[in-house]
Amino acid sequence: MTTESIVDVTHTTAANVVMPPSSRGVKFYFQCAVAIIGVAGTVANALILYALVASKQHKKHVLIFNQNLADFFSSLFLTITYVVKLCNIYLTGLSGYWFCMLVVSENLLWCVIIASKANLIFVTIERYLKAVYPIWSKKKLCNWMIYSVMIFAWISGFVHMMALTFSTSDVIDGVCYAYVIWKSRKSQLAYGIWYFLAYYVTELLIFIFCYGHILIAIRRQAKVMAGHSVVGTHASQVQSNRIQSNVIKTMILVSALYTISDLPGNIYYLMLNIHANMTLLENGYYASMFISFLYFCTNPFIYATKFDPVCDILQRLARCNRRSTMSCGPTNNIMLLRTRTRTTITRN
Repeated sequence: MTTESIVDVTHTTAANVVMPPSSRGVKFYFQCAVAIIGVAGTVANALILYALVASKQHKKHVLIFNQNLADFFSSLFLTITYVVKLCNIYLTGLSGYWFCMLVVSENLLWCVIIASKANLIFVTIERYLKAVYPIWSKKKLCNWMIYSVMIFAWISGFVHMMALTFSTSDVIDGVCYAYVIWKSRKSQLAYGIWYFLAYYVTELLIFIFCYGHILIAIRRQAKVMAGHSVVGTHASQVQSNRIQSNVIKTMILVSALYTISDLPGNIYYLMLNIHANMTLLENGYYASMFISFLYFCTNPFIYATKFDPVCDILQRLARCNRRSTMSCGPTNNIMLLRTRTRTTITRN
């Protein structure tokens, strides 16, 4: 990069990154709030992962487990990234460059978020095949296919974001300028439109198509089972359909929450790439990204309330905690001490 281009980048990114002193308080409170969301999301998603493993659902629903794993790491990297940003570290040398590329630029965070977006599409397609084409899916949908798309989701996220970050970011005067150094205005515009179409519009269309056909298939199966004459087969089939319906309802709610929470951020990013003179750190940016990040914190509650195996494990865990708390209370400790004392006196 030449000296002239560095000067141009400094002037260009100054409009996008450097904010007036009056808005620094907004930035600080936003970063604090996001860090808190990250901590809450990390804890909540960790509990859901534990419940999935304890109920052995991670073997039955591999892609759903992978979705929660991605949400857990998204929350974890969200916490790390925004705690680092609160520290406002001056970046120098090679270590500062890599710190900018991986952490300050939110590269690792968005690697996992992109992987989560891709995995959510694969979960939707898997549910669609199993509900609409149950016989075909049992014969053709092998485990190696599920694991392949799961690995592909992670690889696609890291390849996408690593290529984007290292080609459009740099450290200038100790400050990390991320995703603003484009080779041309056309490439920035093309990427902004492509990202919006690929990671929001296409995903939304897949959700509508797949879950729409799934609901039609479920109604059709319900009508068929209503006229079934064999009681034993009917009861077992109803139980199987209930479990499948429960999983589908859970994923519909997860997809709907993702669609709603991710819309403001996607629209804002599209507008940012269309209008080059638009300031990045405006109140609209804070509001849109706050809603988007809130997804990681609220998403686990859907699994906790709608996914029966997870709900059962969490209820057992809550009961165990209550019992352990009651058994370790001061009153119970005194009663236990008195019982031991009486036993010792009796023996003597």
